[in-house]
Amino acid sequence: MGEQQHVKFPQEVIAEYAALGVDLPALFSAGHLGTRMGVEIVEASAERVVGTMPVEGNTQPYGLLHGGASAVLAETLGSVGSMLHAGSSKIAVGVDLNCTHHRGARSGLVTGVATPLHRGRSTATYEIAISDEEGHRVCTARLTCLLRDVNASDATTLRTLG
Repeated sequence: MGEQQHVKFPQEVIAEYAALGVDLPALFSAGHLGTRMGVEIVEASAERVVGTMPVEGNTQPYGLLHGGASAVLAETLGSVGSMLHAGSSKIAVGVDLNCTHHRGARSGLVTGVATPLHRGRSTATYEIAISDEEGHRVCTARLTCLLRDVNASDATTLRTLG
């Protein structure tokens, strides 16, 4: 997927996935879309996921950060948090994403911080605050993921990705 070797994961979580033959930093990269958009995950735990994305290359015709780009960053960060909460026996699948765009960004990096609103057995909901380099909030998003049990084909895919 993406190159995310600098991501900070809790050591016990890395060990849990390593026991299954899965390289956690590779598994929880930004994925192919996130990589094309320049998304980088810099910190990840079930309590907080932080990532950045450049505005350049992710704009709409008026030169502002595209709302869909903010949605990609938000869903990436919330999904990583949901997966880390769920553990290696479950897969997080996004079922609802809501984004409110507060202001435009024309350049630099935006930073998203995902924090949990709800972490249950079957669903997890994260709020993602996306801010520009001056600390102004650009977007507030909420992502809910269904946490479903890993099946045999999922397990094979996870080992292949990791």
